[in-house]
Amino acid sequence: MASASPPFVAIWSTPPAFPRRSATRIPASFLRAYERSALTLNFIRALVKGGFADLHHPENWDLDFAEHSPLAEEFHGIAHRVSESLRFMENISATKASGMEGVDFFTSHEALHLHYEAAQTRPVPRRPGIYNLSTHFPWLGMRTAVPAQAHVEYFRGIANPIAIKIGPGMSPATIAELVDILHPDNEPGRLTLIHRFGNQRIAEHLPQAIVAVRATGKTVLWSCDPMHGNTRPTPDGTKTRHFNDILGELEQAFAIHHEQGSRLGGVHFELTGEDVTECLGGARDLQDADLKRAYRSEVDPRLNYEQSLEMAMRIAGIMRLAN
Repeated sequence: MASASPPFVAIWSTPPAFPRRSATRIPASFLRAYERSALTLNFIRALVKGGFADLHHPENWDLDFAEHSPLAEEFHGIAHRVSESLRFMENISATKASGMEGVDFFTSHEALHLHYEAAQTRPVPRRPGIYNLSTHFPWLGMRTAVPAQAHVEYFRGIANPIAIKIGPGMSPATIAELVDILHPDNEPGRLTLIHRFGNQRIAEHLPQAIVAVRATGKTVLWSCDPMHGNTRPTPDGTKTRHFNDILGELEQAFAIHHEQGSRLGGVHFELTGEDVTECLGGARDLQDADLKRAYRSEVDPRLNYEQSLEMAMRIAGIMRLAN
């Protein structure tokens, strides 16, 4: 077990047994994942440095591929208003809003394989504590968020901001125990709870979770993952999600947090800018038969560009009403 001070990173003493076929492939796969992650991050940095996210030029936010979407015109209207407002502010202040020329971006992933995470965990110069340097924001899934086991002990020892996925299989008492273990100093921004109850079960479970966390006296950031709790197979076994279930859970999350005197601080989506057919519903009302046209995900079904745009507009509408 780790000592309370200084932090200590504990890993299991006996590595898990992998099937023989997997054991010969896993090391090379992790090295390739690391390589591609580094390449992707360098590409994103180049885009940011090159003005890709500059609010002075929203005309570069190319939506030509979604011109047929009923929400494309509304999106272009918002982009135009952003540009006009920014130009007005700079004209009357006679200074350029330099902070609008780029963005800070951060990475996050599930810290599932402790050997991979531990290999990139170490102290950093001029900052106390031990950090997971494979990502800014590691999170624990429901299968590994078990008190007194290796993943939770590892998270207890790192100084990164961290998150835990919580769902209907996790009792309020367990949630409170995890908060006490991983958030002992109540440091702002330290712990995020990502709830994923599903559209049919969020009304039952989320209020209990909020009450349990409040009883600890700790403050956490709440985020909603409306994707994973709404996954279902089609009659032919294809893994999918329905737009209305995703939106329904999200709308309930906003309402329940408001009723409980809490605040939803973030959302988690799986989406792509491509014209895939992996999630049902949306503006084009995709049906089971449509999934075969462009189902490309190897893991989880994603919202396509049009469904993502529609979801973003719905969220903006909910937040406008809330404020």
